[in-house]
Amino acid sequence: MSLYTLQGAVAVITLDHPPVQALSHALRARLLQALTAAQADAAVRAIVLTGDARAFSAGADVSEMGTPLQTAEPRLDQLLATLEGAAKPVVAALAGVALGGGLELALACHARVALEGARVGLPEIQIGLIPGGGGTQRLPRLVGLPTALEMMQSGQARTARSLADSGLFDRVVADDLVPAAATVALRQAEAGAPWPLARDRQPEAAAVRFLVDTARARLQPRQRLQSAHTALLDALAAVADPFEAGLARERALFLGLVASPQARALRYLFKAEREVVKLPAALQVPPRPVDRVAVIGAGTMGTGIAISALDAGLGVLLLEQAQEALAAGVQRIHAHYSSRVAAGKLTTARAGEALARLTATLDWAALAQVDLVVEAVFEDLAVKQAVFQRIDAHARPGAVLATNTSYLDIDGIAAATGRPADVLGLHFFSPAQVMKLLEVVQGQATAPEVLTTGMALGQHLGKLPVRCGNAFGFIGNRIYNAYRRQCEFILEDGAWPEEVDQALTGMGFAMGPFAVADLSGLDIAWRMRQAQATSRDPRERYVPILDGLCERGRLGRKTGAGYYVYTDGQAAPATDATVRDLIEQARAARGGTPQALAAETIRRRALLAMVNEAALLLAEGVATRASDIDVVLVQGYGFPRWEGGPVFWARQQDPVALADELATLVAAAGFGARQGDLRVLLV
Repeated sequence: MSLYTLQGAVAVITLDHPPVQALSHALRARLLQALTAAQADAAVRAIVLTGDARAFSAGADVSEMGTPLQTAEPRLDQLLATLEGAAKPVVAALAGVALGGGLELALACHARVALEGARVGLPEIQIGLIPGGGGTQRLPRLVGLPTALEMMQSGQARTARSLADSGLFDRVVADDLVPAAATVALRQAEAGAPWPLARDRQPEAAAVRFLVDTARARLQPRQRLQSAHTALLDALAAVADPFEAGLARERALFLGLVASPQARALRYLFKAEREVVKLPAALQVPPRPVDRVAVIGAGTMGTGIAISALDAGLGVLLLEQAQEALAAGVQRIHAHYSSRVAAGKLTTARAGEALARLTATLDWAALAQVDLVVEAVFEDLAVKQAVFQRIDAHARPGAVLATNTSYLDIDGIAAATGRPADVLGLHFFSPAQVMKLLEVVQGQATAPEVLTTGMALGQHLGKLPVRCGNAFGFIGNRIYNAYRRQCEFILEDGAWPEEVDQALTGMGFAMGPFAVADLSGLDIAWRMRQAQATSRDPRERYVPILDGLCERGRLGRKTGAGYYVYTDGQAAPATDATVRDLIEQARAARGGTPQALAAETIRRRALLAMVNEAALLLAEGVATRASDIDVVLVQGYGFPRWEGGPVFWARQQDPVALADELATLVAAAGFGARQGDLRVLLV
């Protein structure tokens, strides 16, 4: 039985499945037993259902999804029906989080009382589902369809304080949660049955239809690609029907989604993002303490890293070599916090506390005061080696020395110091204060505790740190480089840039590869190519289109033209004559006859290039888990989350056909192309 105590005439039932009271089959059974006992106890006049300070309930037990335990009796819907039909009033007392099935549990109670800081939400959309325990039917009846739609469509939790006047709660309190809930429960008992129920409220059908139709029209292209978003609106449309019919419609839609490829992909990523931080036993050593960090370089990336550290409560030393650059960086940081305050995302006091932890300096000797140094300067090996020589001269013994390089050799940078064991890569993604991905790169000499320090720092910053081996481009840029090269081959073979971009965004990529190149700046890839020019074999297949654009000063958005021409920041729908001439010249030089390529052909070739490179990375040990690759591509490169990542995608394909397609793809890439062993992926 769940923890059951009597407080006067009130039975307090406490959910007892730590750490977050996930609604497993065992907990559902114990709750039903406790509710039955409370209703049979003559000394009990009312019931309070509660959790602990961390969670009322975080919802379904994800480990049971898709297993017989998920539907074993008592099912959640049966438990909720018991709550609604209880002979004594049941009040939910919410602290911590009440998410998914946990909030649905509270919605079925006869009243709800919450601490101000409690967070409630229906996040099922984030794993490709809709609420399946009556959330789509009860929440709109309590808070209205617009608020309910926003909560379910975003999947984001909201504080009880922000919903105090929404109709969701009978009381929102600062403390004494259970006594407040007991008071509400006893008042209901005194008032007598019937107890108030969300199901008894019936919205006006025409208003429901209007709001749902409006929401359908406003769905974004990426939302339209996700079946859960359309299913959610179908379920909400059923709010206009009698309650039981609405429940049946929600249940049918929910069950249809559970086994869908998108929901399976999202559950896979949910697990992968929790596995990614785990290190092998040999590397599980305590990290070095980090309370104060230095960021060298006050540009966009450096200031983003500084903001991430300030937000995490760390002291930050921002170091530059020129006063003008330093002042610009400090101004950028101040502007960030000012904008957060203006938007209501941060209080003035919290912003002031963060800025008080920032020190700006031109004095390299100040590095002696910090526990970890992050270099974020120009992406050039010689420049970074010179910086690390200076870091080595000033940083204290035992300080961790990190480079933010996105593709350079970590060992080559570490060699510039007398302490390569203290050096590692921390590859942040731009904007660093927003992007969750952090590649933690282990050099040949990196000490285990230095690696664990990098991983721990990433988690402290609220990021997903992914361990990588030291190789060109690490995981993300290595795969993205293969993807971009394949897309350039596709241009030579017959497609135009806008056709490639549309094919990939049509699958759900946030942006197409050529729009991304324009956004980041074509000169970045151009410099990388120039750095590799001396080592590139002339027999390799090489597409000169990007070089031609850069030589003409077309570097992307920042110059007003790249693959596309930009007017007032908006790209033309198709590439112009300059780009088409360059592509046609490349096609002529290549020989052969260009062919029109279908969108599906473009997509498969791009994905196959990713899959092939992923297999090579795993075989080389640059990535240690296949799922890590998917986390990197989804979190850092706009790969559609509901597709799971390139490895997950590959595992859904016929393995024999996939191997044949890869062989064809690699053969077309010409000299030097290598085919990865699919066996390392398809397990």
